[in-house]
Amino acid sequence: MVNDSLAEGARAAHDWGLASWLGGSMYGQFALNPAVRQIEDKRDRGKVVNAAWNGYNIINSVSLGSVAVGWFASRLTETRPDRLNESERQLAMAKDGLTLAALATGVTSGILGARLAKQAPEGAVPIEGGTKPAPETPPEAAKAQRSLAVLGAANIASGVGLVIVNALLAQRSHSRPPLKRALFRRST
Repeated sequence: MVNDSLAEGARAAHDWGLASWLGGSMYGQFALNPAVRQIEDKRDRGKVVNAAWNGYNIINSVSLGSVAVGWFASRLTETRPDRLNESERQLAMAKDGLTLAALATGVTSGILGARLAKQAPEGAVPIEGGTKPAPETPPEAAKAQRSLAVLGAANIASGVGLVIVNALLAQRSHSRPPLKRALFRRST
């Protein structure tokens, strides 16, 4: 059994991580990446995008780690299958998959983005937009950018899915808490 304070702390870290990772990723994908087209020099565009993402990588990493640790820790305790009803078990399995997808796409994006930034001094790879190569973008960098576009979309989709599943799980828990769960809870 886990005491309520520890469970609540893990849940708060999980929810903070989800908010900061998904919010930052969406901002980068839908605001920063397209906005750099306002910068005339395509190398400066790459420099700005790479500097911005490299500056946010630590927050993204800690946030995504908090999501995963918070969720998978709860799977060992209060969200074990034997403590959930059938619909909650299905949602929990969906959340397992979405969390793994978020980790895989997030980590891969971070590694690929770091490699992209190293392809020119100060990250000044010529680009059209954050995930769109320019005609003069070197082929390896262009391939990385196209991959980052796909990974970024998948990463955001997994985050949106996590928010939806979280809401559904929370609503079910608040609306109809299973008696088994109530019997196993311990307050401190």
